[in-house]
Amino acid sequence: MSIERAREEILNGPIERTLFRLAGPLIVSNMVQVLYNLVDTFWLGKLGRAQLSAPGASWPFIATLMSLGMGFAVAGFAFVTQYIGAKDFKRANRSAGALYSLSLIFAVAVAVIGSLLTPYILRFMGVSEAVYPYALDYTLVIFIGIPFAFTYFAFTFLLRAVGDTKTPMVISFFTVGLNMLLDPLLIFGWLGLPELGVTGAAIATMLSNSVGSVIGAYYLITGKKGIKFTLADLKPDWAFYRRIFRVGLPSGVGQSLNAFGFMILTRIIFQFGTVAFAAYAIANRLTNFMFAIANGIAQAMGTMVGQNIGAGNFERAKRIAERTMLINLGVLTAGTAFIVVFNRPVFGAFINDPHVLNEASLVARYFLTSLPFFGIFAVVTGVFQAAGQTKTSMVLGIIRLWVLRIPLAYVLGAVTAASWGVYLGMGLSNALAAVVALAWFVRGTWMRRIIEEDEGHGEESVQG
Repeated sequence: MSIERAREEILNGPIERTLFRLAGPLIVSNMVQVLYNLVDTFWLGKLGRAQLSAPGASWPFIATLMSLGMGFAVAGFAFVTQYIGAKDFKRANRSAGALYSLSLIFAVAVAVIGSLLTPYILRFMGVSEAVYPYALDYTLVIFIGIPFAFTYFAFTFLLRAVGDTKTPMVISFFTVGLNMLLDPLLIFGWLGLPELGVTGAAIATMLSNSVGSVIGAYYLITGKKGIKFTLADLKPDWAFYRRIFRVGLPSGVGQSLNAFGFMILTRIIFQFGTVAFAAYAIANRLTNFMFAIANGIAQAMGTMVGQNIGAGNFERAKRIAERTMLINLGVLTAGTAFIVVFNRPVFGAFINDPHVLNEASLVARYFLTSLPFFGIFAVVTGVFQAAGQTKTSMVLGIIRLWVLRIPLAYVLGAVTAASWGVYLGMGLSNALAAVVALAWFVRGTWMRRIIEEDEGHGEESVQG
């Protein structure tokens, strides 16, 4: 489908049908990625609870640095969707080139800084001695491949901005399939390959991201998928970089603070031992399965909201967001109920450890039951990001994690002197944050454009 036809459907087509058409490939892509994560957890679980916990212990730090770059991707997405909504395809392409080059520059810096800080950060997080060596090796390999991961993310954001969600799905099938194939080969040393354990899982991830990055660069340079930029567009454009920084920095800082908050949360959970963290790590993988659906719908909503804001269709953008909230609330309520009721056999599929399975019932009861509330929160922050109102999404994220989750988890964990107190604090933070986010959404302050109608004009603001 051409950009013009996709734009027409997004601006004027039936909301639910358009939403699900865009969301379908995104859900499949997310499901495939989650399936890989579950397979990764399955294979590492065969090695032991320490090896299984290594990626979960590593990712809060990796995400802290990656989130800064993701903030720029959010800004680029907002600019591209709104330019397309305004039917300014030339500036949409120019924005895409600037985003891609900025992502590459920033990724190199993240790779270097992250590699140097890893040993110190893992110690700060309180990672246990049993998990530490595996987490260290895993993290260092992931940072080596960060430039490929960043440019691959930029590619998927850009295609999603124009309404092409099928191409990223096809590439995701290929790259995740490659990852799943390489995982056991490199972890266990099958077919004569070296037995690398946890490091093998990280190498498999790095190699698959590299392949996706190369394919994405080919499509963007050739213009075969709607967005096209030239080598000239990739040259540093400091004026546009400033605009991306202005919009993207709050999002990046907010996401980084959230990721750093999860480093603190990891430290809190590790105080109750490796068993508690192993159960929490598996729970995260399971919740990712549910959010593969919910996030796919929310991501499609972002494309529709962004383009409608660009075209000035603010009331339609509001209706799209409201219907997405209701759909995601139903999806997450059903998924959560299943996992809570059948938590023992579900968790048991990943590890045969009675201590972890007993802990899993506590995670399900006190934390997982709050996920429908987080679904509402995620949709609201997605609306603000699509609108380019990243300062608001940053504030909401800080409230959820730093004002609510970390204090509640720490205090309730200390008061109860048990891990279930930590999980209860986490659950309460989701419920309270959803109420705050929904109240902010209803105010309607997100109903304004960040794009310029022509050179020399500032922001246009329209309140609904």
